[in-house]
Amino acid sequence: MNKSIEMLEEKMSTDGFTFELVDNGDDEYFYQCRGIVTYDDDHDEIPEPELWEAAEDLAELLEDEGYTTSVDHSEKGWVEVYVSIW
Repeated sequence: MNKSIEMLEEKMSTDGFTFELVDNGDDEYFYQCRGIVTYDDDHDEIPEPELWEAAEDLAELLEDEGYTTSVDHSEKGWVEVYVSIW
């Protein structure tokens, strides 16, 4: 099955979280969702555990559709699911 970025939905929901598709330019696409800010024992910001699990579930869904994905997080509670057709 031949997939393209244009076939991605603008919003996708899983496990009670809604992720929005972002086109960051230079053929970089990702879904993002913001959760609560949590901290590890070293007081570093980490993603909300339930949101991280939802992101991994979304990545698995996208991979089942033929996309290559990776899950990452940034500051202030944001979690991203990067999507590629390569």
